[in-house]
Amino acid sequence: LLTSDGSGNFTLQDKITTNNSGLLKNTPAFEANMSADQTVSDDTLTKVQFDTERFDTDSCYDNSTNYRFTPTTAGKYYVYSTIRSDSTSNSTVAQVDIIIYKNGSAYSSAGSNFSTNYIAEHAPTITNVIDFNGSSDYVEIFVRNNATSGTLKVQADTFTSSATFGAYKLIGA
Repeated sequence: LLTSDGSGNFTLQDKITTNNSGLLKNTPAFEANMSADQTVSDDTLTKVQFDTERFDTDSCYDNSTNYRFTPTTAGKYYVYSTIRSDSTSNSTVAQVDIIIYKNGSAYSSAGSNFSTNYIAEHAPTITNVIDFNGSSDYVEIFVRNNATSGTLKVQADTFTSSATFGAYKLIGA
């Protein structure tokens, strides 16, 4: 990360960026949550609408149209999301999957199957390190819920961060 001139002076390598104080920075970065519950169709892949930004350092997150992160700096990013899924009928949720989509295709997924012991709600989390080209690559979060009855929804809960989507550039990556 650093080079020395042999006299005690250090210089950051070219790919490392700092803020005005000379500290390393891991931006672009953002985090968003949901302002209201989102109803989803049973056993249907649905994009989660994280419409409220907690922060967005470089205006790379679209919180009103596509609900996607398109970083303007190439590199590796830590991408994360948590959702809380439930049904209006108690103990009827059979399966919940959360999926990171990169450039319109499934990139990774996490979830649980409760088909032999239905539950009331579930909050899966997904994380991944993903390479971005800094111009056109983007990520979105999708959910697929399955229940035996009731209306399915992704809950908005800004206090417990149960519906969160975020990413940040890894330092030195």
